[in-house]
Amino acid sequence: MNGRIAITGGIGCGKSFVAEKLRERGIVVYDCDAAAKRLIAKSEDIHRRLTALIGSDAYLPDGALNKAAVAEFLLASEDNNKAINNIVHPAVADDFISSGVKWMECAILYESGFDRLVNKVVAVTAPEVVRVERIMRRDGISSERAKEWIQRQMAQDEVRRRADFEIINDGRQNVDGQIDKILTILN
Repeated sequence: MNGRIAITGGIGCGKSFVAEKLRERGIVVYDCDAAAKRLIAKSEDIHRRLTALIGSDAYLPDGALNKAAVAEFLLASEDNNKAINNIVHPAVADDFISSGVKWMECAILYESGFDRLVNKVVAVTAPEVVRVERIMRRDGISSERAKEWIQRQMAQDEVRRRADFEIINDGRQNVDGQIDKILTILN
């Protein structure tokens, strides 16, 4: 298999489910969300830069990220959101490249510019009603809130249009069969 491959899709579509199916086949999948959390917690450079950007309350006395302070800063403006992304995204991109891992799971592949790091993209999709149910069950929130989260992300049709492959994860389609077909094409 030549090149790098990304798995992407909106909240509740089942990216992590597909990534786990790949892991069951012995494929290592780099988790961008987990990497961002790890780097935010461990990287002295990110710690220094976030503290300079947000202030001394960006991290708690024990060194953990102060999620409340960061969320308040993020929600204050789109510029603040971009400023944090400009610190975290390059660190995650560098970490992915240096990891040598061929597969990545990334919810915000296009928004982060990480699509430039891969050769092929697999979009995981599901009908909105299925996504809403999954989000409500997973996070214990209302359908209105789940729909709000979906609306904040890139439209599923746009993600599908940009991708090289699609895995339909609607609870009825054979996900394993779709994965096997994609792996055959990629190999």
